[in-house]
Amino acid sequence: MSPAPEQAVILITGIQAAGKSTVAQMLAERLPRSVHVRGDLFRRMVVNGRADMTPEPSAEAVRQLRLRYRLTAATCDEYAENGFTVVAQDVVLGDHLAEMVGLIRRRPLFVVVLAPRPEVVAAREAARGKNAYDRWTIDLLDNGLRTATPRLGLWLDTSDQTPGQTVDEILDRAWTEAGIR
Repeated sequence: MSPAPEQAVILITGIQAAGKSTVAQMLAERLPRSVHVRGDLFRRMVVNGRADMTPEPSAEAVRQLRLRYRLTAATCDEYAENGFTVVAQDVVLGDHLAEMVGLIRRRPLFVVVLAPRPEVVAAREAARGKNAYDRWTIDLLDNGLRTATPRLGLWLDTSDQTPGQTVDEILDRAWTEAGIR
């Protein structure tokens, strides 16, 4: 495995049920002096007035999404500035990925995109006992990931991997292939 730097920010993204939370937690557990920042936590903090993303989001939903990304980026920077390696995870698709990369000031910054095949995501979604998709569909989100998201960082097809194998691959490849300037 490639040696990990003392400190970095690692942003893990992908569609719902791609394995982001599990992989991010396992990765953080394998790195020294690390934290796991869950971007969706900022969405869930809104008690009243939350506007969730939909296939045709309202201006308020987009504004809240960008707020969530700014809060995530600021949290990453604060932890990194205090000596932690940060593993952040959230659904960051389309042009929002480049925006998020710009919001995180701390370098080195590594981006890892988990992109399992849609049928694998469907099986994972069914097995996890919650429905993150509501009106969204796996194919719609997967298409947005693959066609509208800039090819930043390291993209991994994790369809045939366990979470542990995905973490191993990230540790092997991210420090040489996932870097953002």
